[in-house]
Amino acid sequence: MATTTYVNKRTAHRWRLLALMLAAVFFAFGSFWLVQVMRGEGEAHRVDVGDDPDYIIDNFSFVRMSEAGQPRYVISGERLTHRPANNTSVIDKPVVQSMSTDRPHMTMTANTANVNQDQNQIDLIGNVDISRPGNATSKPMRIRTEALTVLPDEEISKTDKPIQMTLGAASVTGVGMVANNATQQVTLGGRGELIFPPKGKQ
Repeated sequence: MATTTYVNKRTAHRWRLLALMLAAVFFAFGSFWLVQVMRGEGEAHRVDVGDDPDYIIDNFSFVRMSEAGQPRYVISGERLTHRPANNTSVIDKPVVQSMSTDRPHMTMTANTANVNQDQNQIDLIGNVDISRPGNATSKPMRIRTEALTVLPDEEISKTDKPIQMTLGAASVTGVGMVANNATQQVTLGGRGELIFPPKGKQ
């Protein structure tokens, strides 16, 4: 009788151990399944974002400040559409104005602009018009082209498209340009034509 009781206890112990092992396996697979589901939901959520905008602002104005707390440049436009998938914005009728206190303000307009906020880059597209008034050390300047890449923090504008530029009374045509508003220098690329006015009319 005692032997039978011992065997029954040992058998019961084995069943409890087997039940614990099965429960552990069940929870392990359950955890794995939950992680996969959560991962799948996260991936599905990212896919669902697509290219749809998350916000649209009409008649907006954005001011970028310098480290000294002074306005560095202003971007405004009729409408801004932001797309979270690649953190870019499209601006209708953009106006970009530099606000430097020690150099003439430069104003740039276009039909549209694509703004890459991660790279701090603005691509102006269609009827791009750049104007800068003159001062005691520089002549007024105006540049027209069809596409322009602007790096506002570096105050650099560049294009590989044909350009038409007037500098004071002189006029220049060419293909490709890099303009540095910080140094007030313009570098032209490719073949072009430079026309100087007669002396006394510059």
